[in-house]
Amino acid sequence: MTGNHCLRGAAPVKGQRGVGDDVDDARMSIDIDWARDQFARFLELTELYRPSDPPGTSTLRSSRANRGTQDEIVASAQVVEQILGRVLPHWRTEVPDDRNKRVNRWCQHREAVQRADVVLQRDAEIREHLGDDAPHISAATMHPWVWDGARSLWQSGHFREAVTAAARKVNAETQNRVGRREVSETALFQSVFSKEPPKPGQPRLRLMAEDNSDTFKSVHRGAMAFAEGCYAGIRNPNSHEDGLPELPEHEALEQLAAFSVLARWVAGATLSTA
Repeated sequence: MTGNHCLRGAAPVKGQRGVGDDVDDARMSIDIDWARDQFARFLELTELYRPSDPPGTSTLRSSRANRGTQDEIVASAQVVEQILGRVLPHWRTEVPDDRNKRVNRWCQHREAVQRADVVLQRDAEIREHLGDDAPHISAATMHPWVWDGARSLWQSGHFREAVTAAARKVNAETQNRVGRREVSETALFQSVFSKEPPKPGQPRLRLMAEDNSDTFKSVHRGAMAFAEGCYAGIRNPNSHEDGLPELPEHEALEQLAAFSVLARWVAGATLSTA
């Protein structure tokens, strides 16, 4: 892609992650060819040029204009910003915006697009040549209860709070499934995954047929212990310990995955009532 007066040299974005780091997971779900086509279109629309003088006149023009109309650019930017959010999540703070007022309002976008395009291009090349076929996980593909709860905090870089929000969401949706509000978190899951038959006001969630087999007992004992581990080992420290440093993104992703497993068990279970 061609440069423009808005664009600086190829200085790296502060804190930019490379192949194999956390942001790879989000990029894996992107159609790279489509994304790069959107980038190319945006750069074409926002390219600066000096308009020609009207016929029969001659002026010394110093101002430049974008090749596309503002309506076209805004429409393109709506799509481009979504892609940038996946490839360079912190582009609004990490890509300088000082030229937006001095040169053109789209300078920051153009530089972010140029950088993101290089990231996508290089990722594809590296995977092709190194054969990077290890499985990847994306937060966006986790259970909707988890990602819906975490999304806004996650996208602003508040990873520990995002995990806590996801935990609250899973707890609330579990309460909704069994129609209970008086218990929550560990006590709630101890009740819903109990091997005991349901009682009035205490329905159970069954992960398999209730045949009283050793497998039935093991599955529900394990689900109960897993849920307790999620809330006692992840949610509680994140919520109640003051002064904890921000979670690294990859560790927060692992914690989200734990709650996603729990959410799928709850959502897919059979409700058993007395």
